[in-house]
This record gives sequence, C-alpha cells and structure tokens, in this order.
Amino acid sequence: MTTEILTQVLIIFLLAVVVNIVCSRFKVPVTVGFLLTGVLAGPTMLGLVQDTEFIAQAADLGVAMLMFTIGMELSGEVLDRLRRPVFLGGSLQIGLIIAAAGLTGFFAGKLTHGIFWGCLICLSSSAIVLHIFQQKGITATPVGRLSLAILVFQDILVAPMMLLVPLLAGTIHLTFLSAGMALVKVVAFGAALYAFARWVLDRLMTAVVRTRSSELLLLTVLCLCLGFATITSALGMSFSLGAFLAGLMLARSRYAMSAVADILPYRDVFLSIFFISVGMMLDVRFTSGHILLILAFVPIYILGKTLLTMPAVLIQGYPLQTAIRTSLSLAQTGEFSFVLAGAGVSCGLMSAESHQFFLSLSILTMMLTPAIISIAPATATAICAVVRKRHQEVTEAVTAPKQGLSNHCIIIGFGFTGQQLVKAAKQYNLPYTILEMNPETVKRFSDREPISYGDAVQPTILENLGIARARVIAIAISDTMAVRGIIANARKLNPDLTIIARTRFVGEIRRLYALGANKIIAEEFEAGVEMFCQVLSTYLLPAQEIDDMAARLRQAESLNMRHASTGSGIHSLAAGMPDLGVCAVRLEKSSPYAGLTLQEGNIRRSLGLTVVAVGRNTEIIQDPDASFRLLENDIVYIITTRDKTYTARQLLNERSTEHPADLSEKNHREQVVTQTEIQAGNSRTAS
Repeated sequence: MTTEILTQVLIIFLLAVVVNIVCSRFKVPVTVGFLLTGVLAGPTMLGLVQDTEFIAQAADLGVAMLMFTIGMELSGEVLDRLRRPVFLGGSLQIGLIIAAAGLTGFFAGKLTHGIFWGCLICLSSSAIVLHIFQQKGITATPVGRLSLAILVFQDILVAPMMLLVPLLAGTIHLTFLSAGMALVKVVAFGAALYAFARWVLDRLMTAVVRTRSSELLLLTVLCLCLGFATITSALGMSFSLGAFLAGLMLARSRYAMSAVADILPYRDVFLSIFFISVGMMLDVRFTSGHILLILAFVPIYILGKTLLTMPAVLIQGYPLQTAIRTSLSLAQTGEFSFVLAGAGVSCGLMSAESHQFFLSLSILTMMLTPAIISIAPATATAICAVVRKRHQEVTEAVTAPKQGLSNHCIIIGFGFTGQQLVKAAKQYNLPYTILEMNPETVKRFSDREPISYGDAVQPTILENLGIARARVIAIAISDTMAVRGIIANARKLNPDLTIIARTRFVGEIRRLYALGANKIIAEEFEAGVEMFCQVLSTYLLPAQEIDDMAARLRQAESLNMRHASTGSGIHSLAAGMPDLGVCAVRLEKSSPYAGLTLQEGNIRRSLGLTVVAVGRNTEIIQDPDASFRLLENDIVYIITTRDKTYTARQLLNERSTEHPADLSEKNHREQVVTQTEIQAGNSRTAS
C-alpha cells in the first residue's frame, strides 16, 4: 500500500512538472498549472490517482504550513493594526454575503438553503490569495493586510459554520448545555495558548537551539505547527487556524527566522499538492455538459461577491481603489467551502447535481484568481477615474496641509521608512507633509505630525498636498502598481519635482525611471551592496576601501540605468541632455583641496566636478571665482553626472600622494577606461 501511494505521488509530481513547463510557455501562473494537473490526474480524466483521500490530507498540511508562515511574518505592531480589520471587516463581509443569500432564499421559499449557500460563498481561498500575494510582494500593502484580516476571520468562523450545517438541516438541535460546553472549550484553549506562549515556548526553543541540531529544530517547529492545528481541528475549528496561531506565537521568539527558513521547502511541496487536490474534485463530464450555464454564472459570482465585500473595506475608512482591489482578490471560493459543501450533501441541504455545479464554479473562480489579482490595480484605477469624472470630486477625503507650504518634501507612506524620513527632516528643520492611506495610522499621529489621509495615485490628492510648490516627493510604500501611478502623476503635475521612490526588485528600476523618477532605491540592490560590504569587513579590509568599492558599484549601476534609458525612443530635448545630478560634500580635515583655490585645485578638469556654490558657516557663496580659497569644513555644492555623485565625497576628501593639479590627466584616462568597460558590459548584456 505504501508503494502504491508513493507511486501515485510520483506520477502527480511528474505530471505537474510537464504541465507547468507547458504553462510557462504561455505565461500561465504556476497556481493554475497545479490546478490543471489535478484536473488531468483526477478520476474523470486520466484517472491516475485512486487514493484521493490521502491527497486531500496532504493538501491540508500545505494550507496549514502556509498559514503558519503567514503568522510568523506578522510582528506585534502589524497584529495590532489587524485587530480592527479582522473583526469589523471580516464580520461585515461574511454578514453581508450570508444576508444577501438568505434573503434570496427567503423569496424562493428556502431560507435555510439560502443561508447555507451564503456560508459557502462568503469563504475565500487563503492558500491561493496569500500565495500569490507573497509571490508579488504585496503582503505588506494595505490590500495584503486587509485581505489577510478578512481571511483570518473567515477561518475563525469555520467551526460555527460547521455546527450551523446540521442545525439548518434539522438533524441536531442546539441546547444551552452544548453551547456552553463549546464556549468553555474555546476559553480553555485560549488560556492554555496564552500560558504556553508566556512561560513555555521560549524556554523550549532555547533548549532545542542549544543542542545545535538543525534536525531537532525542524522537528520542533513541525510539532508546534501541526500540533496546534490538530488541537483546533479536534475542537471543531479550522485546521489551519491552529497553525496560524502557532506561527503568531513563534513570531515573537528570537529563533523565528531559522524556523521559517527550515519549513519553507515543506510548505511549498504540500501547498502544490493542495492545488492539485482541488483540481481533482472537478467532474469534467458534468462541467462539459453544463459549460454554458457555468460560464454564465462565473462573472455573476465574481461581481456579486466583489460588491458585497467592498463595504467591509470602505467602512474602515480606506479609499475606493483599495476596496476594489481587496474585494477582487477575495472573489474566489475558499478551500473550506468544499468541506462545508460535503457536510451539506450528507445532511440533505445540497443535491449531488448542485454539489457538482458548485465545485465546477468554484474551481473556475480559483483558476481565474491569479489573472483577477493581476488586473485588479488597473481595474480599480479605471473605475475610480469614472467615478471622479461623474461626480466631479475625489472619492477619498484628505486634510489639506498648512497654507503657504512650499519647497517642502511630500512623504508618501508613514511606515518605518517614512518615519525615518520624518526624523531626518526634523533634525535639519526641513518642511514636510505626510500622506498615509491607513486611517488608523493617520488617527494615531494626527496630533503630532502634519499627516493627511488619501490615495496618492489620485492627482487631486497630490494637488492638495501642494505638489506644484514641493521640492521633492519621497515614495516610501511597497505597492508596485501604486508607485508607478504616483510617479507618473507627480511628474505631470510638477515637471521640476525631484521624485525619489523605493522598490523591491532591481527589474522594476528601468520602468520607474521611464515614468519620470529621479532616484530609485531598490531594496534588492541595496541589500546586495550591504551584504557585499559586510562580507569584506569580515576579512578586515579597510573601511575606506569598502566604502569606495560600494560607491563604485552604485556608480556603475547608475550608469547602466542611464544608458538603458537613452534607448527608450523619447526624442525630446530633455532626454538628450546629460543626466546631471547635484550633491553637497563637506571638506574634511584630510582633504587635499582644503586651503587651495579653485584654480589651484583644478577640480573641474581633474575630477569632473563643477563647483557652483560653497557654504561657509551660515553664508552661501554662489558661483565662486577661480581665486576663491576652499577651507576645512566648507560645504561644496557640486554639479556632475548623476553616477559620479556617489563618489564625489571620496574624490574630494581622500588623501593622495600626488598634488591635485597633477591628477587631471590621470583621472581623465581612468574615466575613459571606466566608461569603456561599462559600455562593453552593456553590449555583452544586450547580446
């Protein structure tokens, strides 16, 4: 029997490899490829798998491990933010869908059947949605957090829904004793969970880590994940809810990162089995026989669920665009709906034909989920544009900044990055204003900071922030589509504005530069540079040399981006001009140029740096002549190519054995060589 099961698993994996290779040619997401694998291997197609029950149990492990890792990624601050969305947003979303379905059933003369169908429809797929969010890197965005909050509340209500099914069917009757016992079980489990997390977990993990056995650490993590999942399942709650709670507990441990790294490979394997198991449920013969009816109901199902989910987001103060994106992301059927449907069939609330119709409809919505999430940002933007045009007003309210604010910095997003920018602005007395899309964050800081609420993608919001008079806009959010929209609109509203934005991936840099950004901070690239510096420091290389090499890496990356942008097909005058940058450098005591005049230092010819002003004490000397003498602690304002702004500090302050005036020809030759090497590298990359 064991050999037979392993053979079936091997067949499934081999088929999944072949199907996903074919799907990759047509750019079909991996999730859909696994669903198609299940359809092909299912009993109504090739019939390659006989023991579907074993596959379903393995699929449950995949969902549990996914929820476990999601729980471990939540910090205490994020969890506090999710408290209100979980209970307010989740309860309203489920309540509206069940109420709408129940009302439909009431007019049809089948109230209990309507409530049952509402329970089936209101649940969404945690496995599919959160997996796609992790792949796209949008878990930490407002859309990701709101979706997670609603999904968690749905998992909490799986147990009451399972109890509700036989009540609706009339097979059992709820008594005060049974309800009281269920409540006692939940309270006792919560108390035991708190005691374990407070006094046992950290000591247990410390004892395990002291053994220095990675195998024992992995075994302990798996025991925590599956152990709590088993307990919640035995109490009648969701299997994955226990795994999620275990992840939340372990997230507060100092050994959390090691635990996540160990369990990720197992999660991905079992999660792929989950998608395959869902595809196996599809009866191809029934679906093909009722394909027109099913295809007609798919858009109705998605649209109806989206409209009923939107109020759960809007009531929390989030803008319409966020509500649309979140609702579209949750428009599919959940994996626990299949469990409820099976219970409904056994209790007589659903016929076999209705069950197959529901399965076909659900699996098709799951297959469409990756595409729906991908087009959700553009769809939301288009709908919001229509609404604004029709009503001639912005759908989101925003508190305007102080009148007369100019030459200021607009900070988009008040997370960790935004808060660090505010600290720097306060230290140097720079004017700034903040825009945040989380209403709770705005409320928390409204009495301390010039913070406003709104969606920066909307041009009117940016106008209210005084973007026409602003000097710089710092986009400190991680939502890729939102960053693109903000850059495009900001550049249109203020062509002279300096736009600085962050992005997760290096591959996004060229697109953002093409939209009009002046500087892009790529987390992937900066993390690589920082790791490069830390590795070199362990070999006790001089800190000055490490900093110089890091600056040259950034310089080369900047040159690559600049050369790439010149081939974009934009033949305007601005596109043909050199990519100039401005920087300020303080002359240190060791600078060879301190005490020399500009003519003696010959900075422009030897270093390629043009001095346009010098700051001395509180005075700014603009356009100094050749006889102007530089002094220690002067702030030298320089115009040069943007890539050279990274190395300007080293060039002006590093001590050389040669006199600065004698470096002109040498630096000129080095610059030519550097440009030649970079161009050669670009040619090799293009080929």
